[in-house]
Amino acid sequence: MEDDLVSEDDILLWSEKDFHDAAKRNDTGKMLELIQRGVNVKAKNKLERKALHWAAGAGNEQALRLLLDHDRDVDERDTFGMNALLLASWFGHLKILQLLVSSGAKLSCENKDGLSMLHCAAQRGHIRVLEFIMEDLEDICLDRVDKAGKTALHLAAEHGQLQAVHFLIGLGCSHTLKDKEENTAMHLAAKEGHTEILQKIVETGVDVDERNVDGLTALHMAADGGHYECVKLLLDSGCNVNAQTNRNMNALHYVAQHGFAREASLLLEAGISVDAVDDQHITALHLAVFSNHSEVVRLLIDTECDLDVPDRRQQTALHIAAEHGWQDLAEMMLISGVNLNLTDKQGKSCLEVAARGNHVILVDMIIKADRFYKWEKDQMGSKQDCWLGRPLSFKQDHQPETQHLRSVLWSLATKQLCRGEWKILAQHWGFSDAHVRAIEQQWTGMKSFKEHGHRMLLIWLHGVVTAGENPIKGLYEGLVEISRTDLAECIRQKANAETSPPKMCSAM
Repeated sequence: MEDDLVSEDDILLWSEKDFHDAAKRNDTGKMLELIQRGVNVKAKNKLERKALHWAAGAGNEQALRLLLDHDRDVDERDTFGMNALLLASWFGHLKILQLLVSSGAKLSCENKDGLSMLHCAAQRGHIRVLEFIMEDLEDICLDRVDKAGKTALHLAAEHGQLQAVHFLIGLGCSHTLKDKEENTAMHLAAKEGHTEILQKIVETGVDVDERNVDGLTALHMAADGGHYECVKLLLDSGCNVNAQTNRNMNALHYVAQHGFAREASLLLEAGISVDAVDDQHITALHLAVFSNHSEVVRLLIDTECDLDVPDRRQQTALHIAAEHGWQDLAEMMLISGVNLNLTDKQGKSCLEVAARGNHVILVDMIIKADRFYKWEKDQMGSKQDCWLGRPLSFKQDHQPETQHLRSVLWSLATKQLCRGEWKILAQHWGFSDAHVRAIEQQWTGMKSFKEHGHRMLLIWLHGVVTAGENPIKGLYEGLVEISRTDLAECIRQKANAETSPPKMCSAM
């Protein structure tokens, strides 16, 4: 084979590539053969790596000794700024490192990111290499920083190298130095979830509430990463649970945003402010609802958070749920009791937002809740235990106890009520104009009144059953009120035609 280029993408000749490959596998016999044939020992590939780099990185002592007899340029760097000394440190090859040092390698070298051999060994956790560097070499700065401002301790903590952290702390490195983003090693350990390292650093007596350039403490970072054990450790160490970032976010904002329920429980038990608002006046509840994290929403509601806090757009958490059509989240808030009269910057209530988004089921749920709140208010001071003790829900009713009556209502709406009569019934039963508009906003056409009427009747049924009233009696009286006495008697007979006595269902 002629000694041409290996490929169009490479700059090595075949003989040079063979030489590199022999250095990688410590094949000194092949290397000698190629040297005798006149191969260029210093030939570099497209990453500017030569055989010396490969031998050092692979830990091939025999190959490296052979190369040092023919190539004394031990400090040459590849495209990434890595020379043989840095590669040996990175991969933890102590004998190679010692050989290069004795051959005059420059101890103060660094790669393009400013990593020294101490940084490389610390990041990779090579203890024997660290011991050699710090105990056998002179003029090595323990707190030297790379171009990101990170010391060896920063890198060991960030990359989870517990033994390296122990070693560096034992040597007396500074625990409080900050990188260019003003992160300490404690910040980086918390961010990556390295609990044992965080414990070791905390034991040195550092300020656990130290803030970085964005105002984040280690607690914020642990919370943002969902690192339960780190969060617990910091809380147990007495950190400020209510510390706020430059954007006024506390740790609860971060766990709510990501849906970290276990971490949220820890923070809530520690007494974190559940209604704290950030610089956009957003609470943890807003964030949990926006990201549809139902478990965190439940935790916040159970902690009696304020459901009515508006953000900068004047949106409550229910506005957000209504905008996205999230029924389960809306259900939680509706059952807990929210102010349905609050409007956003566009003057829209939650009901109007849900209607605009064509979220039909949610529209009906909000109307049911609104009617329930008004009924509940009217019952204050009187006996109102007809629904207490039974589960409250505003979702669609699929219970067998009401199946027959729902069939009657379907027949009434689609076959017997004339256009406009459902609105008269709705007015008689206390539906507001906003309720009627919201129902009418979905579906248009010549026969849409049938669908609208059916939805209104089901919403009415929910209220009647919740109040413990007789739905058949109420339906009869309503039809009589709108001058449909003929229809009232017909419907009464159909409703009573159920073979077994109708059971009182729980609230729909």
